[in-house]
Parts: sequence; structure tokens; C-alpha cells
Amino acid sequence: MLDDRAKLLLKALVERYIADGQPVGSRTLSRASGLELSPATIRNVMSDLEELGLIASPHTSAGRVPTARGYRLFVDTMLTVQRERLSAPEIAPEQPQRVIANAAHLLSSLSQFVGVVMAPRRTSVFRHIEFMRLSERRLLVIIVSPDGDVQNRVIFTEADYTQQQLVEAANFLNAHYAGLAIEQVRERLKAELDTLRGEIAALMQAAVNASSEALDEARAEVVIAGERNLLAVSDFSGSMGNLRRAFELFEQKTQIMRLLDISSQAEGVRIFIGGESKVVPFEDLSVVSAPYEVDGQVVGTLGVIGPTRMPYDRMIQIVDITAKLVSNALSHQK
Repeated sequence: MLDDRAKLLLKALVERYIADGQPVGSRTLSRASGLELSPATIRNVMSDLEELGLIASPHTSAGRVPTARGYRLFVDTMLTVQRERLSAPEIAPEQPQRVIANAAHLLSSLSQFVGVVMAPRRTSVFRHIEFMRLSERRLLVIIVSPDGDVQNRVIFTEADYTQQQLVEAANFLNAHYAGLAIEQVRERLKAELDTLRGEIAALMQAAVNASSEALDEARAEVVIAGERNLLAVSDFSGSMGNLRRAFELFEQKTQIMRLLDISSQAEGVRIFIGGESKVVPFEDLSVVSAPYEVDGQVVGTLGVIGPTRMPYDRMIQIVDITAKLVSNALSHQK
């Protein structure tokens, strides 16, 4: 357990390192902490902090830098978030995909790091469906969800259909099945297959499969913006290996999606430092995330990914306000 003096020195060291990016020596720490302690006393405390794994000494410097464990203690027990007024523009109520893209870019521009947003989880329900003949046995299926999101899917059929047949099939489908979940449509289709005309039945089966695939893809979407901002971060720009690993992470997206999915179960802002999430085992990256809602229901997560040496107080504010803006835009875009 740290005493008050050790806590104050650790807090001063973390804040100084976040601001400057340089290892902090005992003389600098004495000035930053405001404590009237001798350099020898400060060195002793720093030695104790190092033994506890809260700070470390780079080989090239006599100063110390925070470890992931030190950052975690700082964030959990010493961080005070001053509610400054961020100049964040409103996110206009629009089609959900555009709201999500705008939010990712807003997170990136405000933080100067990487903004990530997981698209809202959607129920697999369609409001309206249309078929368009592209060529022989090749159709475009247009699926509109209840929230107005549009998914397009190209399908291939065994038979060739006229545009009139496609309009008739879409009208029948919209009249009898709109508003139902895809699985409900699938079950009803099994029971009613024998009573439907051949072309209607075949098109409905193809539409159900296309709708299911399209909505599954939409649910899995994560939008990332500002990856290039890491090129300006000294913690990464000096190491091609770190940059390569970071860009591979953004390209694959799977780990980020799993992390955001975990974050959606939390209330308010959540912080993952270094590799502690176990999902993104990257010691040089931290993630500040928060869930967002539609009409009071959590539907997705957004956040900022940057170096462990980030101003956590400001990132918390950026993520918190963006989550509220997205919640407001999606709740009022209907």
C-alpha cells in the first residue's frame, strides 16, 4: 500500500511523462510534485515504486517512466477529470451508417489518435424489400431495416425472372412478412411453401438468405478512423515494429470488435491499458471506450485507441461526449 507521499510522487511522474514523453528524473519530479524533499528521499521513493512495478527505468536514462501497472493505479485512484467544455460539433440525425462514420472521424479529430465505433446491433427485421433484375438469373435485393438502414445484396437464381415477376414477389413479401424477424420469416416459409407459387417461393427463400447474410454483416461492422495519426506519435514513429503491429490490428478488426463487445457490457467509460484486456495483447496501446444507446437501449460501443502515454482525462471526456452525441443522433433520426 502506498503512502500519501508515494502516491503524490507517482501522480506527478505520470502527469509529467504524459505531457513531455521524456523519462522523469528526481530533480524534475521534485519541482513537479511541489514537495520539499531532498533528491535522495525522492530517489528512495522512486526505487520503492520501481520495486512495486509501477515505474521503470529505461536503459538510456536515469529517469523513470510509468509502467502499464502504474498507469492503471493512476487512472483508478489519482485521475481527476476536469469538465472542460469541448468544442465537439453536433452529430446530425442521419442514416445510421453515416452517424457511425461521422462519430469515428470526430473521435479521431478530437483525440488526434484512432477513433473506433462498432455499428449498432440490429434485430434481423426488414421493413421493406425490393428486387431488381440486373441480368439473366442475376438480381439485386434491396433490404430496408426498420431504422431506415439500406443493405444491398446481389444474388444468383436458378431461373430467370421478368421485372414484373420480381415486383409481384416483392409486393407479396412486403404485404405478408414485413416487420417480422428473418428467423420468423424462415419458419413461416417452411409451413407455407406448398401453398405459394413456385417463383414466389424461390424468390422468398433467396431473399431470406440474402437478408440474413446482409444483416449479419451489418452487425459485425466496426468503423475505424485516424490510423495515420499514430505516425505522429513518438511512441510509435520510432519503431516500425510497433507501427506494423498496430496497423495489422486495425486491418484485421476482429480483436477490436471483441474488445468493443466486452466494453458494451460496462456502464460509462471503460479504460484498457496496455495488454490488460487480454483481447488486444498490445503493451503500447490503450483503449478508452464507452457504450452508446438508442432510446435508452445499449446498441454499440465506441472509443479511442492510442499510446499508453495518452492524456486519459481528456480522452475520457472525448469518448463520453461522443457517446452521448451518437446516442442522441440515433435516437432522433427516425
